[in-house]
Amino acid sequence: MSSSKRKSKLPNTESTPNDAFAALRFPDYRLFIIGRTLLFTGFNMRNVAVGWELYERTGSAMVLGGVGLVQVIPIIVLTLFAGHVADKYDRKRIMMITVLLSGLSSLALAYFSFTKAPIYLVYGCLLFSSIGRAFNKPAADSLLWQLIPPSAFTNAATWNSSSFQLAAVGGPALGGLAIAFFGGATGVYLLAALAGLLSFGSVLMMADQKNIRSKEPISIKVLSAGAKFVWQNQLILAAITLDLFAVLLGGATALLPIFAKDILQVGPVELGYLQAAPSIGALIMAVILAHLPPLRQAGQTLLWSVVGFGVVTIIFGFSRWFWLSLLMLALSGAFDNISVIIRNTLVQIRTPDDLRGRVAAINGVFISTSNELGSFESGLAAALFGPVAAVVGGGIGTILVVVAVAAIWSEIAKLGALHEM
Repeated sequence: MSSSKRKSKLPNTESTPNDAFAALRFPDYRLFIIGRTLLFTGFNMRNVAVGWELYERTGSAMVLGGVGLVQVIPIIVLTLFAGHVADKYDRKRIMMITVLLSGLSSLALAYFSFTKAPIYLVYGCLLFSSIGRAFNKPAADSLLWQLIPPSAFTNAATWNSSSFQLAAVGGPALGGLAIAFFGGATGVYLLAALAGLLSFGSVLMMADQKNIRSKEPISIKVLSAGAKFVWQNQLILAAITLDLFAVLLGGATALLPIFAKDILQVGPVELGYLQAAPSIGALIMAVILAHLPPLRQAGQTLLWSVVGFGVVTIIFGFSRWFWLSLLMLALSGAFDNISVIIRNTLVQIRTPDDLRGRVAAINGVFISTSNELGSFESGLAAALFGPVAAVVGGGIGTILVVVAVAAIWSEIAKLGALHEM
C-alpha cells in the first residue's frame, strides 16, 4: 500500500515534557515539515529575485510596495471561503493542488524575467500565486495539527516556526547568491519551481487524514464562523491584533533593496544576507525555546517581545553600518518569533477541529495583511517621507501598539503557561 493511501494513525510515542523533538517523532509530521521547508525556501528565493529585479528595472519604491499589495488582495478576498473549503474538503489534496500552483507561477516568472515582460504581467503572476496561498494556508495549518497529539502542540509550534525560519534563512541567501551566479533573476525562479515540485512529493507521501468535516451548506453564517470564534475569544483576538499592527508598522523587509543599494551601498549577495538575518535570529530563538521549559508568563513575554521588536527596528532605521543593520534585523526576527510561537500555540489549543480551517484562515489573513499590506505601507511611507523615516516611524508605532493592546485587553498580560490551559 502506498504511503499516500495508508490511513493515518498517530504512534504511541512517549516524550518528556521538555522533549525538544517531541513533534518530530511523528513520521507524517516530519514529511509535512520537509515539504513546508522546501516550499517556503522557494518562495523566499523568489521574493528576493522579484524585489531585486523590479527595483533594478524601475528604481521605484512604489513598485516594490505594489509587490506586497498584489499578493495580499486574494488572501483578504478569499480568506473566509478558503477556510470553509479547508473544513469541508480533503486538506491534503488542497495542499497538493496549491503547491502545484506555486510551482507553475515560478515557471511563469522565469519566462517573464527572460523576456523582460511588462511589470503588470509580473504582478499578474504574483496574484495567481497568491490565490493558491490563500487556500494553502488554512488547509495546511489545520491539517498540521491532525498529525500530532495535543500534548505536542507547543513543541510543534516551535518547530513550525523553525522550519519557516530555516526556509527564510536559506531562501534569501540562496536567492542572492543565485542572482549573482546567474547574472539575473531568471535562474532563481527556475530553482523556486524545482523546490515546489519537491514539496509536492513530500506532501504526496503523507498518510491520508480524516478530519471532522463541516457538513453545513455554504452561507454567510458558516463562512463567518471562524471570525465569530476569534471575536468571542478575547485572548486570541488580542494576540492576533498585536501581531497584525506590530508587523504592519514595524516591518522593514520590503525596503531592504533600497537600504542595501542606496543607504548601506552593498550588492545582491549582501541583500540576501539582510533578507535572511531576521530568520537567522528567529531560528536561533526557536531552538532556544525548544530546549527551555514551557513559558510560564506567556502574556508578559508576548508584550515585551513586541516592544523589543520595535526598539531594534528603530535602531536599524538609523544604522549606516552593514553589520549593525544585520544584527538589528537578526534581533527583530528573534523577538518576532517569540510572539509567533505564543500566538500559534494559543490559537490551536483553543480551536475545535471542525473550525480549524476557518480559524486558520482568519489567522492567516491577519498574518498576510501585516506582511504584504505592511510592505505596501512601507513602500508608500518611503515614497512620501523617505526610507529612514518610514522604518523609524514604524518602530515607534509598534511600541505604541503594545501599549494600546495592553490597555484594551488587560487580560493578555495575565496569560500564564500555555501548556496548562
